[in-house]
Amino acid sequence: MRVAVPTEVMNHEYRVAITPAGVHELVARGHEIIVQAGAGLGSAITDEEYRAAGARIEPTAEATWASGELVLKVKEPVGDESNFLHDGLVLFTYLHLAADRPLTEQLLASGTTALGYETVQLSSGMLPLLLPMSEVAGCLAPQLGAYSLMKPHGGRGLLLGGVAGVKNPRVVVLGAGVAGQNAINVALGMGADVTVLDNDLEKLRLIFWRYENRVQGIASNTLTIREEVAGADMVIGAVLVPGSRTPKLVTNEMVAQMKPGSVLVDIAIDQGGCFEDSHPTTHDNPTFTVHNSLFYCVTNMPGAVPNTSTWALTNATLPYVARVAGEGWRQACRNHAPLAVGLNIWNGHIIHQGVSQAFPDLPTAGLDQALA
Repeated sequence: MRVAVPTEVMNHEYRVAITPAGVHELVARGHEIIVQAGAGLGSAITDEEYRAAGARIEPTAEATWASGELVLKVKEPVGDESNFLHDGLVLFTYLHLAADRPLTEQLLASGTTALGYETVQLSSGMLPLLLPMSEVAGCLAPQLGAYSLMKPHGGRGLLLGGVAGVKNPRVVVLGAGVAGQNAINVALGMGADVTVLDNDLEKLRLIFWRYENRVQGIASNTLTIREEVAGADMVIGAVLVPGSRTPKLVTNEMVAQMKPGSVLVDIAIDQGGCFEDSHPTTHDNPTFTVHNSLFYCVTNMPGAVPNTSTWALTNATLPYVARVAGEGWRQACRNHAPLAVGLNIWNGHIIHQGVSQAFPDLPTAGLDQALA
């Protein structure tokens, strides 16, 4: 199969969808890999390294997209990339369609078959292709929040780690999943007082024992969220409903009661965000103010650390890419149930239930119909 890897074009997106090791593996299996010139430079991977691994280098995005039966990306198509979508193309990337009606409509109209990394799901509920970027985003959130807390950047002027004789800042994490647990690790390591809220008591028990009761775990509901957010210096939103739009847990009224200069970091922004006032931002202009609090809502946070993120992502995606390339998307989905759950769009129809629930007026079809 011809597998194409274009350069990412989202604002300050430096990741790339394959490494030379991945190219070598796919070429050894008989596939033809086409990489756009310069696609790996943001991750410190040169065209020469891709060539040495067996890839063909194309000079333009148009030529790269046109060369592929299967197109691998990191982020969803943006801008002019929508012009490259067409009937018969298979796209495998992060999609986050439940929060993006325009892209959903473009994919439906194009006839493209779209598989979403973030919706591939094991029977255990684990999301193996989302997990590595959730780890990265979780680790980044306290760092970015700490930067935003500094007075020159609009924050309260707090040092997240604190010093002797001064009260530590309070960090509240909403969600005890992969992103939330990584946020807890970093915030606690930096010296903050950390509280986590989740409605899964088993996760809270595990956190209790893991951190020897140094992290306060509280059962999540509207009242406890309101109380904890009001006293927080930083709130990290790490909520996920796989494939679906994220519920809004922190309202505008709650933000109005927060401390002046407090910071809210919304890791869930790709799926619509878990704060009522969240809207997507970029690395160029990452924050905005609501009442007297600062919101950080960059949709591609892991793109800021591509030397970590590219390798972490492709370590996870390569086995699934190999299946799609080797068996074709339909047979691969028939043979591997976790991959089938990742099918979002087929033949002008929404397949994934979370996306169809977000846009009930758009055409839908069942998974069995798509795989028939």
